[in-house]
Amino acid sequence: MFCYNQQTMSFTVFTDGASKGNPGPGGFAAIISDEGSVQEIGGLKKNTTNNEMELTAVVKALEHLPEGVEATVYTDSKYVKNGAESWRFAWRENGWKLKNKNPVANQDLWISLDDLLSRKDVSWVLVPGHSGLPANERVDEIATAFAGNKNLALYAGPLKKYSVDLANVSFDVRTKVDRTNHRARQNTKAFSYISSVKGVVKTHDSWAECEKRVKGVSGARFKKAISKSEEAHIISEFNHLK
Repeated sequence: MFCYNQQTMSFTVFTDGASKGNPGPGGFAAIISDEGSVQEIGGLKKNTTNNEMELTAVVKALEHLPEGVEATVYTDSKYVKNGAESWRFAWRENGWKLKNKNPVANQDLWISLDDLLSRKDVSWVLVPGHSGLPANERVDEIATAFAGNKNLALYAGPLKKYSVDLANVSFDVRTKVDRTNHRARQNTKAFSYISSVKGVVKTHDSWAECEKRVKGVSGARFKKAISKSEEAHIISEFNHLK
C-alpha cells in the first residue's frame, strides 16, 4: 500500500463508479491525494449497479485514510452525496430500513460509510460528470476500464510527477452540454444516413447500407440525419463540398 505523509491531516479525493448493464459488470475508482503524494485505486465486481460502484469507490477511498483526518471528496453521484449528507441519519435511526420497512439498498456499504464518516471529517463536492474536470475524467476512465475487465496502470507516487491536474476543480459547462447532446443524438433513431463518394451524394435507410458504400473509400463522407430537414441540410452541405 502506498504510504502517505504521516503529518498530513488533509486529503483530496475524487471518486467514480461505472457499470455495464446496471446491473452488470462494474468498476470503481478513486484518486487520493495529500499535499505531496497521489494514489489511484480501483476494482471490479462481476454483477453490480452504478450506485453500488459509486458508493464502493467512496468507502474504499476513505478506508485508505488515517483516523481523524479531514478530506474533501469530489463525486458526480447525487446518490452518494445526498445519502452521506442527509439520508443516512434517518436510515440509521430506522435500523437501515426505509419507511416501508424494506432494507436500504446497498445497506452494508452505507453502514460502512456511516462508520467511516464518524471517524473522519469529510466535506462533499458534487461535480457534473463528463464536464472536462481532469480528475473526474481520470476516475471515470479507471472505473470504466475495470467494468470492462481491461488492464490499466494505476499511479502511486509523488504529486509533482502526476499527470492529472488535481488543482483544476472548475468544470466546462459547454463541454458538459456538448457531450450530453452527443450522447442523446447517438441514442436517437436515424431518419436516414447520407453518404458522399467521389462527389456523388446518396441517402440510405440503414447504417449497414451507408457503411457498405463508404467503407475503405478514400475521401468518402457520411452523416446521420435525425429529421427530414436535417437530411436536406446535410445533402446541401455535401453538395457544397464537391
